[in-house]
Amino acid sequence: MKTELEKCLAGEWYDCHAPVFLEFKEKAHHLLMKYNSLPYERKEDKCVILKELFGSMGTKVSVGHSFICDYGCNIHIGNNVTVNVRCTFIDCNKITIGNNVLIAPDVRIYTATHPVDLDERLTPVETADGLEYIRHTYALPVTIEDGCWIGGGVVILPGVTIGRGSVIGAGSVVTKNISANSLAVGNPCKVVRKINRK
Repeated sequence: MKTELEKCLAGEWYDCHAPVFLEFKEKAHHLLMKYNSLPYERKEDKCVILKELFGSMGTKVSVGHSFICDYGCNIHIGNNVTVNVRCTFIDCNKITIGNNVLIAPDVRIYTATHPVDLDERLTPVETADGLEYIRHTYALPVTIEDGCWIGGGVVILPGVTIGRGSVIGAGSVVTKNISANSLAVGNPCKVVRKINRK
């Protein structure tokens, strides 16, 4: 029988209130409070906190002020990556960011989601106190491959992969995979042209 964490990482319905997730959230919350309170120039101290927060992190990684994440441990970042200010990563499943990636301000990456159908999203259960509802949650990984630039205010939805070298225009909502070396914009985000590589 799978644990709730195994169900979560497999993209199956899971209990987001299971103790393991509450522990992840508590640890991340305390680390983020420390991180976001440090002055800009305390870069070495910030790096130490990020290494404790993230699942893995390469060299030359910069994460701007007011960063928010859910668990932290599901975030994996490569080398030479900039995450600008006020970004939010809901990392219930893995968020993998490759090398040489630029992430502009206010980018939001979501791995958690719920069924669209109300009967699937909320299941009534009889309890001693009356009728309660179980909220069904599942999470799908997000991958941003090497050399991408994610524009300001972009929203990346669960299960999306953005291919190597692609650029996502500011304000886009990425609902589906974007192929490598593409310029993609809009809501929903669509490829408008290919990007030539030397």
